[in-house]
Amino acid sequence: MSSRPDDRSGLLDRALARPSSAALGGLAVAVVLFGLLVPDLLTSGGLAGVLDVASTLGIGAVAVALLLVAGEFDFSVGVVAATSALASALLITAHGWNAWAALGAGLLAALLVGVVNGVLVVNTGLPSFLVTLATLLVLQGAASHGIGALSGSAAVDDLDDAPGWASAAAVFSGTVQVGEGRFRISLLWFVAVTALATWALWRTRFGNGLFAIGGARRAATELGVPVRRTTVALFCLTATAGWLIGVLALTRLGAVGVLPSAASGVDFLVVAVIGGCLLTGGWGSAVGAAVAALLYAVARQGITLAGWAPQWFQVLLGVLLVVALVVNGVVLRRLRAAPRS
Repeated sequence: MSSRPDDRSGLLDRALARPSSAALGGLAVAVVLFGLLVPDLLTSGGLAGVLDVASTLGIGAVAVALLLVAGEFDFSVGVVAATSALASALLITAHGWNAWAALGAGLLAALLVGVVNGVLVVNTGLPSFLVTLATLLVLQGAASHGIGALSGSAAVDDLDDAPGWASAAAVFSGTVQVGEGRFRISLLWFVAVTALATWALWRTRFGNGLFAIGGARRAATELGVPVRRTTVALFCLTATAGWLIGVLALTRLGAVGVLPSAASGVDFLVVAVIGGCLLTGGWGSAVGAAVAALLYAVARQGITLAGWAPQWFQVLLGVLLVVALVVNGVVLRRLRAAPRS
């Protein structure tokens, strides 16, 4: 009987040692709750809808999670998705480019944004949330003006007949029918991005460097971690994730408006924090961000299918964020109190 408090403390420590624990618990509660309220959510059709939302959101959230581990922020992922997709669409329609070449040019444009963000952060010492917020505003204004000025309408469409479009659409927007659900290939992209990020974070020197940079930047520099180069690379990774999100939307719709992505940079940040990433850096996981994306999707689809007012989703998301911040605060206090060798 006297060992129970120690056992409970040990279980708590083991749970807190996994950044994804809170998100996993929240996902289990959400699945049970909305599964009882809306049984259609657990059908193949409902599952396809959940995974469709989670996959696009999760790609961005996993990339942002790696950046958060290193103690940096990026609010520009959503608008990079919009502008890179717009650039590709304009090259196809206005200049007759092959779809693959246009998508490649869009990737280069996204990487340029990532390089600019990273270089500004490491060379000026400005907070990354301010730098990427400025990038968001610049690109958002450019995208809004560019569509009207260059295409003469509020959207760029009629991309289906472009050379190479069919193969690009198969790679980025293919579907498989399972029962009543149409599952999209974006799910495979989501799984691949999560697996690659998890491997890089926990099995490579690059990942070890991210934890070192986020936990103690000066010490990481003294130990030889390439802090500046790694930081620029991380912003390039989030920009690449934005490009992929834009391509998934572009090939699905065959058109692009001002914002082809379903989420803004703030949504990706919120999901990463719910997934266990500390805002102070040095702690987090790609799996946690992926699980939190599933939690986000279950809640959104469940509320939609239940016929509730959309505002309830914002309420629930706020509650999840507060809970995540409280849990993260407990983790941070335990990390600071832990003895250091």
